[in-house]
Order: sequence, then structure tokens, then C-alpha cells
Amino acid sequence: MTKQIAILGSTGSIGRNALRVIDALGPEYAIIALSAHSNVELLAEQTRRYKPRFVAVTNSDYAGQFRGFLGDSDVEVLEGPGGLIETAELEDVDIVLMGVVGAAGLPAVFAAARCGRQLAVANKEPLVIAGELLMSETKKNGGVILPVDSEHSAIFQAMQSGAREEVNKIILTASGGPFRGATAEDIRNVTLEQALAHPVWNMGPKITVDSATLMNKAFEIIEARWLFDMPVDKIEVLIHPESIIHSLVEFVDGSVVAQLGEPDMCLPIQYALTYPQRVAGIAKRLRLENISKLTFEKPDLGTFRAIRLSYEVARAGGTAAAVFNAANEAAVEEFLAGGIEFVNIVELIEHCLNKHDVKTGASIEELLEADAWARKEVKVKVHKSIRA
Repeated sequence: MTKQIAILGSTGSIGRNALRVIDALGPEYAIIALSAHSNVELLAEQTRRYKPRFVAVTNSDYAGQFRGFLGDSDVEVLEGPGGLIETAELEDVDIVLMGVVGAAGLPAVFAAARCGRQLAVANKEPLVIAGELLMSETKKNGGVILPVDSEHSAIFQAMQSGAREEVNKIILTASGGPFRGATAEDIRNVTLEQALAHPVWNMGPKITVDSATLMNKAFEIIEARWLFDMPVDKIEVLIHPESIIHSLVEFVDGSVVAQLGEPDMCLPIQYALTYPQRVAGIAKRLRLENISKLTFEKPDLGTFRAIRLSYEVARAGGTAAAVFNAANEAAVEEFLAGGIEFVNIVELIEHCLNKHDVKTGASIEELLEADAWARKEVKVKVHKSIRA
């Protein structure tokens, strides 16, 4: 039987790679829906090639332009942010691949969970912001969440070697980003160009900056806590600059199981689409004879304070993670626009966390309220600093 796939965020890095994977997998995998926010020229090209039945343009201002690029077509165009939700709820969808960066995709993720879909999650925000709620909703409706990011895919694969109660700890690996080995003083005058020069991965600007601050790893700690039902004290981070071992699981008997591979997102994307089967694919093959060494080191939590903050946020629970994520998104946006310095990103996040009164047992509406508050608070703080 053909698997019907909806790709939310098809013009981004994850979406484009997913389409490459599906091309190689063959006719057993079909595209039923695509979405983009504003890159409607590429979205139109994808629509002409893959002929989905539905396309969501989440920024309504670009919907007319999209139709102009597309020309004559019987595809149904869904406009506005609600288009993501409608796409996730489509009756014929077997797999929803979520590649939308940031909190914007959260309502659509919950819509897919309520419908009991197989949900392949590439962005960290749903599990960071609302991990407890999302896992509960998924389980209640008979759905499944499959991680697409390389680290959590690696953990998911390694955990097949034993039962959940046999896991002693999870070890997340990190490339270290462009500032591996830097001191707090070294990063005080970091430029935007330096922050965007990732040594291993080719990603969008927001995720690349998150890698430079190690905020991506901070999010992954929280994500792993919910995805694998693991106490946060049993989740560790190691810097592994070669990015060959994507993460490891240590079992109670002392065995450590690792998943290795070239830094190629096609592999975790394909595994999420074909699970529980493995099939031949286009991911670059690892040649062990070409690897001279594999090195590991502990992260400097004094320089990269985001990791330390993530443990505090995970223990606090409730709305803390929503504030953590939203403050980071807003701060990174300010940095990319030239409004703040690199070191101000984590300072702004700490400011918001210190000012926020955490609410436990929060609903999705309360989580989104905390998200909106943190974004506003970052802007207020930045503008006050500018005026001062």
C-alpha cells in the first residue's frame, strides 16, 4: 500500500531533503500535501512536480503570488496559519512530517496527534514547549512520534537494543558548533558571519545560531526527557566534533550502543518514513577506514550557559520551557537583524526565565500565552537597552 505523506515546511532544508528521499523510495510513497510560509516560487515548483492534492500557504499575503506561479492547477490551496492544521487533519494522510521551524507548527502537531497520525518531527519546539501534553495526546489517540533530528533518531535506534527500564542514561552528542573550545571572553565580540559558519552542518540561519550558542543541545535535553520518558538527570551531553556518532545509549549492564553515520539528514528522515522497516536509500555511506579518530569532551557550561539553563527548565516543567524557547526565538531574531550582540541572546533568555512565574499543569493555551509573553518581553528589554 502507498504511504500518503504531508510535508509541512517543504521548502526548508528538512522538506527539500525529505522530497529527495521520497524520490528515491519510489511510488510506494506519495505526497498528498505540501506547505510553505513565503517561498512560494519554490513551493509552486514542488507542486508541479509532485502533484499534491493540497498545498498550504501559511502567509496569506503570498497566496495570490503562489497561484500566479502555479498557473492552471486543480490543487486545493489552504491559506493562513490554519492551513497547517487543516493539512495535518487530512483524512488520507498516513505520515505528517513536521519541518516548520519555531513554535508556529505547534497547533498542527497537536492536530496530527489528536488524529492518531504517525508524526515525524524534525523541529524541536513541539516537544520542548509541550512535551508532556503532546506525548499524552499521542498515546491517548493511538499515534506515534518518530524523531527526525539526527540525535534523537540515533537514540531511538539505539534504544531498540533493550527495554526502557534497562536504560541507564542517554548521551547526546554535539559538534560544538563554530566556537568549540572558546572561552566566555572569546565569544564576547562574535560577528553574525562567524556565528553562521557552522563547521559540519548546512542549516538555516536560526538553527545555525542555536548551534553556535549550543541552544540546540539545550533543547534536545528537554526533548529527550519527554520523547523517551527519561529523567533529565540521566541525560548527558558530550562534544563530538567529528559528528560521526550521532548519540549513544548506556544500558544498566554497562553496554553502550551508538548510532554512527555521515552527517546527512537523509538517513534519519528516511528511517522515520519507512519505520519499522529499513530499505536502501540515498544517504551517504560511512567508511570507517577513512576515520582517523573519534574524540569527545565535556561542554564548557560557563561559556555555553544554555545547557545549564536547560536542566533548570526541564526540572521546573510547566510553562518554563515555553518561555525558554520563545525567548530564544525572539533573541535570535534580534541578533540576525543586528539589534543585539551574540552574548545577549542567552542573557535575554535568562532575564525572561527570572521574571516569569512558572505555571505547572499548563494547558496548550497557557503555554502559548507564556510563549507570547516571552517574545514581547524580549522586545521590551531590547528596546529599553537601546534607549538607555
